Amino acid sequence: MNVKDSNGTALSEGDSVTLIKDLKVKGTSVTLKRGTMIKNIRLTEDEEEIECNAEKVKGLVLKTCFLKKA
Repeated sequence: MNVKDSNGTALSEGDSVTLIKDLKVKGTSVTLKRGTMIKNIRLTEDEEEIECNAEKVKGLVLKTCFLKKA
């Protein structure tokens, strides 16, 4: 599987990524701010999505188009 961030850099299990855009988390009042560091990502079956745990949100799924490798 070939998972890439917004810049086309390859991502792998356990990488750290940074958000390139403020993202509202559906179903909560939390907004993840641009520049937020997310550590220890997990790859999913979908090449355009990763799983992670952010500051206040566990089990989050993010689109790779909003991420860049840290």
